Amino acid sequence: MKITLSAAKPELSSPVDPRFGRCPYFIFIDPETMDFEAVENPHLASSSGAGIQSAQMVAEKGTKAVLTGSCGPNAFQTLQAAGVEVIIGVTGTVQEAVEQYKSGRFQATAQSNVPSHFGLGGSGAMSPGSGMGRGMGRGMGRGMGRGMGFGMESGPASESTGSRAYSSAMSPPTPEEEIRDLKQQAELLMKQFEHISKRIKEFEKKKS
Repeated sequence: MKITLSAAKPELSSPVDPRFGRCPYFIFIDPETMDFEAVENPHLASSSGAGIQSAQMVAEKGTKAVLTGSCGPNAFQTLQAAGVEVIIGVTGTVQEAVEQYKSGRFQATAQSNVPSHFGLGGSGAMSPGSGMGRGMGRGMGRGMGRGMGFGMESGPASESTGSRAYSSAMSPPTPEEEIRDLKQQAELLMKQFEHISKRIKEFEKKKS
């Protein structure tokens, strides 16, 4: 079994990076043996579509679950369509996060916790918010998300949580980028619809 973590550095002592699509590294690890592979994220500097492309790359590696700080809607839908669990709000080092995962302290989330095009550019910091997320997922998944929300705070990033600095003010996407993202989302929704339809037919066959 393999899980994937977003990481700031290619090592187990690295802080978990709070961004999924734009993290510097992905660490693919077997939580039982702790054998791991660190892969540099080729989509870190992508102008758009970083979340979807990163999610596709991670899913193709055959991972069971993704552990990260935050995950946008496009990446979340891509991972969900591939049957990959998404666990958000993860902090500390990669090794600490894996140990917590093994002890059953994490639960998969039912929805993304940040908007599209999140994690671009400059200064500012993201740290865990104190309020509960709104839940009530609107996606094609199981919904009723209870995940902890993330709040935006000014000031330096916390060394204890391994947060990395970036801007909370994002430049709006161009019309071309919006069209491309919408087409990708439409394709994902079609795949999800096909998967759900297939599952419904399988259950109907079992009933008959």
